[in-house]
Amino acid sequence: MSRWILGAGAACGFLAVALGAFGAHGLRGAGLSARSLELWDTAVDYQMAHALAVLLAAALAGRGIAARAAARAAGLCLAGIAVFSGSLYLLALTGTRWLGAVTPLGGVCFLAGWVILTASALAPGTPARDA
Repeated sequence: MSRWILGAGAACGFLAVALGAFGAHGLRGAGLSARSLELWDTAVDYQMAHALAVLLAAALAGRGIAARAAARAAGLCLAGIAVFSGSLYLLALTGTRWLGAVTPLGGVCFLAGWVILTASALAPGTPARDA
């Protein structure tokens, strides 16, 4: 199970670097507003942070936290990347304002993923807590 989590986290990290480079070199001077570029940068930052969270979940699966909790947390972080960062990327490129209403749903996914990681790490009987 942790292999798909590791692969997904690594792929999201790769894409965050690629999209960050595209934003810095391809979108600057392409006529986008300063606000659109700021949205793009925010999307990249949150994607990278949560790609690392997915990698953390993979590393802790079965060690510091239960494998099932790691998979749930990773899945929520991946959903958050798709919804939060994805909506910001699209909003930056298209200016479609209703996408801004979707973005917080991705943030809720991020928060839920962190709650699951925290609760699992602090649960009685977990290796991380009993060490």
